[in-house]
Amino acid sequence: MDHYNQVDKNKFLYHRHRYLGELTPQTLAFNANLQEFSQSVCYIFNLHSAEELSSQECYEEIELLWQQLAQSYKALGIEKNAT
Repeated sequence: MDHYNQVDKNKFLYHRHRYLGELTPQTLAFNANLQEFSQSVCYIFNLHSAEELSSQECYEEIELLWQQLAQSYKALGIEKNAT
């Protein structure tokens, strides 16, 4: 696979949106965590659609990811800075 196709493949698989909010290190870090959460949920959903994971397994995996996202939000101290 040539370099051009590899770049397109990576953009397709790991699509990132630019951050439009207040630019602080904390909000940028949380934005990255949020995009990673979103990507992981898509993978889990696709595994469920392919009947590789049960509904219960999907729920448990997404619940764990959600808890990790909430912990990162609190650890970054974003809620203290909210207006």
